[in-house]
Amino acid sequence: MIDLSGKVALITGSSRGIGHGCALEMAKVGANITVNYNSHPEDAEAVAQGVRDEGQQALVVQADVSDREAVDQMVAETVSTFGRLDIVVCNAYYSKREPFLDLSVEAMERTLAVCLWGSFHTAQAGARRMVEQGDGGSILFITSVLAEVAFPTSVPYNTAKAGLNHMCRTIAAELAPHEIRANAIEPGYTDTPGERQFATEEEMEEAAKGLPLGRLGTIEDLGKAATFLCSDAADYITGTILKVDGGYCLK
Repeated sequence: MIDLSGKVALITGSSRGIGHGCALEMAKVGANITVNYNSHPEDAEAVAQGVRDEGQQALVVQADVSDREAVDQMVAETVSTFGRLDIVVCNAYYSKREPFLDLSVEAMERTLAVCLWGSFHTAQAGARRMVEQGDGGSILFITSVLAEVAFPTSVPYNTAKAGLNHMCRTIAAELAPHEIRANAIEPGYTDTPGERQFATEEEMEEAAKGLPLGRLGTIEDLGKAATFLCSDAADYITGTILKVDGGYCLK
């Protein structure tokens, strides 16, 4: 049912973690991929090789998504290389956990610049290209269950992800006449390099035991959900926030 043959997907922050999972799962069903990174070039090249190993083409682009000019250039380079753009996954993120009373303005601003503004820049630049092409497309935001759960020491990240959810719904309403769908995924506790910067192996294992499904999410779990939502198998789904959290929010 899921076939992305001939489609081109730009995935921000795809050198590691959930973006990596999205890139490989989409490549498995036929998509060519723009692998975006900011600070992990070797990882980005490894992901690109994984895409090529699946028989698809890969383009690696360094860009800080908080920089609109860099995002516009990344979209232009994608179109120049592949001839079109069909899927945009806004995944790049930044997070620094500090108690609210100690939270620096710089940490708040940087988190919003990458997570919220970066997603805005990427989604808008991608959508403009899709409208120009005239045959629809798909935009996906990777948000978080922390958009709804008031996890302490995470004010900037929680705020950005909550904003992304409503940005997604509003964009979906506006772009529906162009047959461009916009959806979001809320990952729960997922085994990623980003998560591991805040938790030890023992803490990760303990967290897994507390989830209803008894394990942490994997990048493959998130990649499969993303691939579905960006495919024609989900062509009647837009403005949806899908939890992929192993039951985290059931607790």
